[in-house]
Amino acid sequence: MADISLTASMRSNLLSLQQTQSLMDTTQERLSTGKKVNSAIDNPSSYYAAQSLTNRASDLSALLDSMGQAIQTIQAADEGIKTITEFAEQAKAVANSARDEAVDMSDISVALDIKAQAAAASTLKIDITKADGTAGTSTTVSIAQNTTAEEAKAQILEELNADGTGVKASFDKDGKLVITAQDGATAKLTGTGDYNAATGTSAPQVNESRQKLAAQFDSILAQIDKVANDSSYKGVNLLQGNDLKVVFNEDRSSDLVIEGKDASSAGLKIAASANDWKTNADVDAAITQIEDAIKELRTMSSEFGNNYSIVQSRETFTENLINVLEEGSDKLTLADMNEESANMLALQTRQQLAINSLSLASQAAQSVLKLF
Repeated sequence: MADISLTASMRSNLLSLQQTQSLMDTTQERLSTGKKVNSAIDNPSSYYAAQSLTNRASDLSALLDSMGQAIQTIQAADEGIKTITEFAEQAKAVANSARDEAVDMSDISVALDIKAQAAAASTLKIDITKADGTAGTSTTVSIAQNTTAEEAKAQILEELNADGTGVKASFDKDGKLVITAQDGATAKLTGTGDYNAATGTSAPQVNESRQKLAAQFDSILAQIDKVANDSSYKGVNLLQGNDLKVVFNEDRSSDLVIEGKDASSAGLKIAASANDWKTNADVDAAITQIEDAIKELRTMSSEFGNNYSIVQSRETFTENLINVLEEGSDKLTLADMNEESANMLALQTRQQLAINSLSLASQAAQSVLKLF
């Protein structure tokens, strides 16, 4: 091209065509990519600012996944708490049913030769052995010599029926002394003096209904343990004491640690049925433990619900922040398609005009050919 000489007008039109084509290439790239800044060459300041916003949005998008999984973990724990609460209420109903059942009792029925007037000083001794095998109370009724029959009966009933003896005493229609040991205890009776023949040991009467209800109670506790064990999500079980850390920003300076709880029967401090619930005290203790456990479960549910709301709110905030960052990045780099389309139309028109102008500029040279 250096050996070819062009007229000034042709060279001017050629340069105009080249500039127009360059602008058309730039406009075509913007139309095809949708961006006015495609590289740092186009606009370094806008390019790197947009890249920074995009990178942060990408980092936050990765955290969104962990937030979503944290929400699922909390939901798994919440479902476990709901089920465990249902089991606890069921166990309480079983315990209340057992409480309505009569306590285990054992009777001794002996005939006493109560004379009109005691011939000698005599005693009746009651030794109690509790249902768990440990020693209970020991009560001795001492009848003085010359005590009348009516006085002796009154004294025996008064002292044996006193609070803390662990027995109830009465005389049946045949005049026999009937001693009932309560709460599954065993009573041993020995006599001296006029009552030296009054001996015997009570035989406990087992309440089978209470035994069955106690077994049901224990089976429910086993289910509570299984539910607590099965309430895990992706290896994290908030109902077995596992903590969960949720990160909310890209530099990990903002987070929430959700503390795990022990929702097993042991963690809730619910003991298995004691002594087959032979005593009301055993059942009452179980009911108290269940009621305390239900309160604890409600507290757990409230805490997890609060954490759930926090994580969910942060998840929504992060989603909105990502949109803001991406929108900001787009404002720095996106092209106005209407404007670029108008530019392309104008450049195409300019190109046609330049070609026509170049053709006119070359007519002078073409006229020379007519001389030959």
